[in-house]
Amino acid sequence: MQYVCLVYAEDDAFRTLGPAGQKILDADSLAYDQELERLGHLVLAHALRSERDSKVVRRRQKKKLVIDGPFAETKEQLVGFIVIEATGMDEAVAIAGDIPMAGIGTIVVRETLNFA
Repeated sequence: MQYVCLVYAEDDAFRTLGPAGQKILDADSLAYDQELERLGHLVLAHALRSERDSKVVRRRQKKKLVIDGPFAETKEQLVGFIVIEATGMDEAVAIAGDIPMAGIGTIVVRETLNFA
C-alpha cells in the first residue's frame, strides 16, 4: 500500500535552526530518504518552496481564478511530502516517525486511494 507523509512546519522553524542546523537537517533528511530507498519503502520525496511563492487555482462556473498564496492562515505550512510503500498504517506511522522533519514539524500520514 502507498502512503503520503505530508510534512508541515512553521516558516520560523527553519530560521531558528540557523545555517548549521539547516545543513544538518538537510543531510539527515537526504540520508533518511536514501535509507528508505534502500529498504524499498521510498516512492517519491520532495521539499516545497514557501507558500508565499505559491498560487491558488480554482475553477468556478467555468472560470479559472488564480490568487497568490498562501490560501490558509495557519502557523504550519506544507513544506514537503514523501510517498512510501508500507504494509499498513502501523508501518507507515513508524516510518513517518523517523522522518527528520518530525523533530521540528508535524507529519500527517494518509493512505492513497487506488481508483483502478
